[in-house]
Amino acid sequence: MATTLVRPRPATPGIQRPHKAPALRHLGPNWYASVMGTAIIANAGATLPYQVPGQRVVCQVFWVLAATALAVLLTARAGHWLHHRDQARAHLLDPGVAPFYGCLSMALLAVGGGTLIVGKDLIGIRAAVAADTVLFTVGTAIGLLAAVAVPYLMVVRHKVEAHQASPVWLLPLVAPMVSAALGPLLIPHLAAGQAREAMLLACYAMFGISLLATLLMLPLVFGRLIVSGPLPLALTPTLFLVLGPLGQSTTAVNSLADMAPQSISPAYSGAFAAFAVVYGVPVMGFALLWLALAAAMLVRAARGGMGFAMTWWALTFPVGTCVTGAAGLARHTGLSAFSWLAAALFLALLTAWLLAAANTLRGLLTGRLPAAPR
Repeated sequence: MATTLVRPRPATPGIQRPHKAPALRHLGPNWYASVMGTAIIANAGATLPYQVPGQRVVCQVFWVLAATALAVLLTARAGHWLHHRDQARAHLLDPGVAPFYGCLSMALLAVGGGTLIVGKDLIGIRAAVAADTVLFTVGTAIGLLAAVAVPYLMVVRHKVEAHQASPVWLLPLVAPMVSAALGPLLIPHLAAGQAREAMLLACYAMFGISLLATLLMLPLVFGRLIVSGPLPLALTPTLFLVLGPLGQSTTAVNSLADMAPQSISPAYSGAFAAFAVVYGVPVMGFALLWLALAAAMLVRAARGGMGFAMTWWALTFPVGTCVTGAAGLARHTGLSAFSWLAAALFLALLTAWLLAAANTLRGLLTGRLPAAPR
């Protein structure tokens, strides 16, 4: 009987297929903060009480930059979901990343609002109204979805502890407030009567959604600081995110008060104007208190060796909302102090944007960004 010896084939280790578009693998939703921070310069600069020659042209340039960055990021994020679905799902299940999905909504809304504020000078009023209608509708829908979905995931899927509380948790809750602040821009372009009143009251409803949700979350953030001490160095700039709901809510009540006379009966429009001041002044006072605290913590972190991270963009949009809030109070009170405050905060906003944008551009050119989370 003949015996045939068969040499066994050597085991081949599993070969992992390389990911397509590897540069997009770690491109998270936090990158939309750069669009928000750029758009707010256009929006805030165009509504400042003080205007200098060429200021509106500069605001138009920033709007073009924001709109271009938004288009590029939307395309890149679509590629991220197409080629790196596992990483995209991991982002949703990460309590440190999932809240940044609120930034998508706010980026759409900020660019849409800027289209009506300064973009209309370049593309015409009809195109601006059409573009803002689309961006506002989509941004508001995403914002309301994020305001429900992200807290839901935090409750049922994320495993978080009290010491992990972060100002980042506020991001999906602030998105409806941005809709409340920018929705009034569309009111003059709606039919008089039911349509305008519905938009006005819908914006007030979103103001309430965001405000009450923020009041639930903010004590967790402050309590974490008191009990567990300062945030890690790289996360210290996120303390400025608390300014977002404060400045944006002040902006919202003032913008809504501007539109109330042409949207609702005089019996209510006068009350809305009074509410803008009665609410806005105390909240702006607390915003300045938090700004001082966050700035002190930022200086401490810088002295401790804090390097650049994408969290630096948290120094832009929230400060910009305080600019627009102070400008709104200047309109309704007539106080020069609020005009000076808006101008001073705008200078701080420009400085923060230059630092964040320069370091982000350097990171992109050197290939260090987008980087894997550490």
